[in-house]
Amino acid sequence: MSTKLGVSRPDQAAYMLRAAAGDAGRAYKRELIDLLDVRPGQTVLDVGCGPGTDLAALAERAGERGSVIGVDRDPAMLAEARRRTEHLPGVEIREGDAHALPVEPGTVDRAKIDRVLMHVAEPADVLVQLRHATRPGALIGLVEPDWDTLVVDAEDLETSRAFTRYTTAEVVRHATIGRRLARLAEQAGFGVETVRATTPVFRDFQDADHTLGLGRNMQQAIEAGHIDRDRGRRWFADLSQGTFFASFSLVSVICSR
Repeated sequence: MSTKLGVSRPDQAAYMLRAAAGDAGRAYKRELIDLLDVRPGQTVLDVGCGPGTDLAALAERAGERGSVIGVDRDPAMLAEARRRTEHLPGVEIREGDAHALPVEPGTVDRAKIDRVLMHVAEPADVLVQLRHATRPGALIGLVEPDWDTLVVDAEDLETSRAFTRYTTAEVVRHATIGRRLARLAEQAGFGVETVRATTPVFRDFQDADHTLGLGRNMQQAIEAGHIDRDRGRRWFADLSQGTFFASFSLVSVICSR
């Protein structure tokens, strides 16, 4: 088992597919799709579809008469999404930005945006775009983490806290977007129907390192002078020894047009 600090970013398509395949990823995605209540014949929009993780499940619910539109701006993600859905005639992959969705106004019955708003320039503007794209009566599913709630169990509690502070301040653009989802949805003109918070739990060090970027972000924190080098490296090495625990809060909001 490697305990060296990572410095390079993982392949993003592989990263997203692995994260979605884990227990925590499967559980919240299944709940989100259930709450969206996709009906046969509907048009479904997946904003920031990435490598197409959820497109097949959405297409199955929309049925032969329905259509699913996956939107992403990353060429590698688009290529992987097309490859994974080439056998699904009802799925269309479109290149586009969340701030300027490539769909006709008022044509979408169901929409989802999953762990994307934390990265975009203006989350409120993206939600306005979603409102324009959806029909009256449409349902929209939003899912985002709140990285202030990231906890990593370690004997060196202060370094764990410093790691979370660095993550929220420097790594994620909108690190507390999860707690703001319901308010932002209302401000965009949606009616908030459901708000749920789940807590993904990581018991495997390697899975947590991959998903949470423990080694990669710690190395960045050390290089930026936020955490002492020896202390940070010792903290990371100690995490791989014995029982491991980390968690954070993930907020899901279902709103109506």
